[in-house]
Amino acid sequence: MDTPALSISDLGISFGSGSSANEVVCGISLSLHKGKTLALVGESGSGKTISGRALMGLLPPKARITRGQINYRNSSGAIEDLVKVSDRRLRSLRGRRIGMIFQEPMSSLSPFHTIGAQVKESIVLHGEKNERNAKEICLDTFEKVGFPDPLRAFESYPFEMSGGMRQRAMIAMATICEPAILIADEPTTALDVTTQALILDLIQKRQEQTGMAVLLITHDLGVVSNIADHITVMRKGRVMEAGSARDLLTDPRHPYLKRLIDAAPEVDVVAAHDPEPSDDLIIEAKNIRKTFVSRGRGLFGVGAAKIPALRDINISIPRGKTVALVGESGSGKSTLANVILNAIKPDSGATLTYQSDTGSNRMDVPKLSGAALTKFRREVQVVFQDPYASLSPRMTIQDILSEPLIIHNVCDAKDRRLRCAAMLERVGLNPGHLGRFPHAFSGGQRQRISVARALMLQPKLLICDEPTSALDVSVQAQVLELLNELREELNLSYLFISHDLAVVSRLADEIAVMCRGAIVEQAPARVLFENPAHPYTKALMAAAPDPHPDHKLDLNAISLAAGAQPEKWPEPYRYDRADPAPLRELGSSHFVRMTA
Repeated sequence: MDTPALSISDLGISFGSGSSANEVVCGISLSLHKGKTLALVGESGSGKTISGRALMGLLPPKARITRGQINYRNSSGAIEDLVKVSDRRLRSLRGRRIGMIFQEPMSSLSPFHTIGAQVKESIVLHGEKNERNAKEICLDTFEKVGFPDPLRAFESYPFEMSGGMRQRAMIAMATICEPAILIADEPTTALDVTTQALILDLIQKRQEQTGMAVLLITHDLGVVSNIADHITVMRKGRVMEAGSARDLLTDPRHPYLKRLIDAAPEVDVVAAHDPEPSDDLIIEAKNIRKTFVSRGRGLFGVGAAKIPALRDINISIPRGKTVALVGESGSGKSTLANVILNAIKPDSGATLTYQSDTGSNRMDVPKLSGAALTKFRREVQVVFQDPYASLSPRMTIQDILSEPLIIHNVCDAKDRRLRCAAMLERVGLNPGHLGRFPHAFSGGQRQRISVARALMLQPKLLICDEPTSALDVSVQAQVLELLNELREELNLSYLFISHDLAVVSRLADEIAVMCRGAIVEQAPARVLFENPAHPYTKALMAAAPDPHPDHKLDLNAISLAAGAQPEKWPEPYRYDRADPAPLRELGSSHFVRMTA
């Protein structure tokens, strides 16, 4: 076998020192080879990410390498032990020879600089190109990683972009210098399934062009099966199983790997709901439109343009049911959720009403104020996508859960603690942990805390904005089961936002597929999965990765039906972006956007 581009031998990493030291990576060994991909697989807390960061010399302050070697073959062919080289040498390697895609783009990107400035900095600092050429390279890279408008992305700030768009910027930053080694830490976790497929294809093409070695850190075996040559499975800092991707995915030996394969999400047509029609609607929205105005250039905003974010949306949520919004980043899902939450006002002509209880008067949501608005805020709560960003690191869990009760003056301090303990237990966590801070919990536990906070005011409607996209597949299944149980127990209604049809198949009664601000297909879950009509819906289904190595993604089919190009869809579904085709009924409660 050829000499590896980088090899790890008996690597040990500990937090603390002396008798109080806690070893989190316990003597792992692996090798990265030119033009090949090694997948480092395991759940949160297994030691995957900290092992990857050790290669870059980016360990947390209290962590230290206690044993082992990290042997890197440099451009001249000599071997360097990265454990022993100077900080200056490591800085010269980062970005130029060893690139890294970080998992959390919002905390990895500066909020004070444009995306273009941050990506351009990578090639300017390493002396690859001058300022003028650097911008051209950035725009070309932005187009390759899937930005629909590269110039607009170049001039945007991170907070102006969705989570998926920010992750594309991170991928562009890590690969723009064409490094010899790429460490990809959950590079597609926040991405839509179609974009995920295209990014995997991009990484593979760059490998073919440059011979780049890739260390893919992930919990998603569907991703692994489509890109990895070899797999190393980690659990609690130790290697459980290692070998070729095909051997491990078709004939796993270790029980832990078998559990990961069994937990991989897939569209479950059998489990899909087939609800009875209902006129008892907790939310009814008609003719919802929302137009934003882009930032112009210069003193008087020259060049500002109107951007239609929502186009003629008609959607209703029956009481006690789950309606899922599915689509890529930028399709308008979160914007519609914000309109329903009354955080954003729709354009004139829209109708949006809320009915607290069966038979009660319907509220005109955009016109709510005073006590009526307060009541609406209590009864409509939200679970956000990122549990790391949505929970304050400076507040204990009790403070986090108590805050809604204090704001709405629900009960006294003694009763608040009892309610917090009861709610923590209800979502499957230890009530004795109320005094802990969020950093003491895993990602899945933090999301359970987010669900608990949303339930503290006993809401009627819960809006879940990608609540499982950042979680391990096994934890994802647990959170979905929790949401199902809570819906039955508390008669909750859900608006569930996701880019993954395999996720919503476990929960949704009805599914609305969104693209470019419009609903392109809407039907009961079972009908949609058994008889999808729109090419975009079919693309979403085709893009869902499968952990079996023989079930590769059909990248050509996915790219042809990509949601960013409705003008390229086949007839009768094709339409101009500025003038969507009408939504037509194919059958009972099955609507598709198409021409006559």
